[in-house]
Amino acid sequence: MMVLRLYIDLMSQPSRAVALFLRANSISYEEVQVALRKQEHKSPNYAKINPFLKVPAIEHDGFKLVESSAILQYLCRSFNVSDHWYPSDTKKMAIVDSYMAWQHLNVRINAALLFRTKLESILSGNPVNEKKVASLESGLKIALSQIESIWLKDRPFIATDQVTIADLVAVTELEQPGMIGFDVRQENLRVGEYMDLVKSQLQPHYDNVHDVAFKVAEKLKVKQQVKK
Repeated sequence: MMVLRLYIDLMSQPSRAVALFLRANSISYEEVQVALRKQEHKSPNYAKINPFLKVPAIEHDGFKLVESSAILQYLCRSFNVSDHWYPSDTKKMAIVDSYMAWQHLNVRINAALLFRTKLESILSGNPVNEKKVASLESGLKIALSQIESIWLKDRPFIATDQVTIADLVAVTELEQPGMIGFDVRQENLRVGEYMDLVKSQLQPHYDNVHDVAFKVAEKLKVKQQVKK
C-alpha cells in the first residue's frame, strides 16, 4: 500500500487547501506538522523533502512534490475522486488552471502580504506601515472586484457550476486577511456569499482545517484591542 505523507502548517493558506481536499475526499494520509513559527521548514531534514523550504509538500510512496497547485492537480489524477474537482473537460480544466495562475499576483500577493505586514506590527508592538497597508488593501479590493465581475460573473463557483480545486485555493487565501481585521465578506458581499457557499459544501472539513487559524484570529483581535 502506497503511503501519502503531507507536510503542512495549517497557518499556511496553501497547506489548508491541500488538507481540505484530502479530508473532503476521505483520502488516507499521514499529516506531518512543520511549524513555520519555529522555523522547522528551514531544517536540514525538511530540506530533503522540499529544497525550497516552504509548505506544503507531499511524499507519495517515495515521490516528492512541492507547490500546492501542482500537488492538488497530482492528487486529482492519482486518486479516484469526482471529476468536478479537476474536470476532464479540457476547457473547464483550463479555467481552473487559469484562476490558479492568476491568483498568485492578484489575490495571494496582496492578501498574504497584508496579513504578514499587520501581523508583524501586532506581535512586535511597532507602528504599522500605513502606506504599505493602504496599497495592499487597495490591491486586494481590486482583486475582489475582479473575482466578482469576472470569475463569478456567470457561475456560482470560480470555474464551473461545482466546486473545484480552484475554489479551495481561493477561499483559503481569502480567509487569511480576516485574521488581522480585513474581513473579505464585509468588503465584497458577493465574494462573501461565494465563500459561504464553498464553506457549506465542505463542512465539517472547512471548519476543522481552519480551526487553528480562527483561534489565532481571536487572539490577535484581543491583542489589537489591548494595544488600542
